[in-house]
Amino acid sequence: MRSNLAYSAYSQNNVSIESSEKLIKMLYEGILRFVSQAKRSIEENDIEKKTYWINRTTAIFSELINSLNYDGGQIAHYLSGLYVHQIKSLTEANMYNDVSKLEEVLSVTKELLQAWRDETDYAVD
Repeated sequence: MRSNLAYSAYSQNNVSIESSEKLIKMLYEGILRFVSQAKRSIEENDIEKKTYWINRTTAIFSELINSLNYDGGQIAHYLSGLYVHQIKSLTEANMYNDVSKLEEVLSVTKELLQAWRDETDYAVD
């Protein structure tokens, strides 16, 4: 049910790319790539690259927040809170070189991506 609401919240936005569904998948996939890079940078003690990848990830979450349609129901508010929490986790990971915070972001984003894929596959059938 949660994924149905997420799909509804996002699909109501007008995005001038191939499709809003593809854009959301691409953003989630970008988060996964960038957080993995940030994690690797922490492990290699490369502070500059860590900060770069975390900032890129934060920018994606900010874009996701800005694209929510709050007229679509409660799910937009839920997702907004979830995204803000992920930004907080990224900030803590950056400040304290905390890989566990990045693992949390990876886990949440993987679940969101899977729910999104399941929903868009269902919507096409």
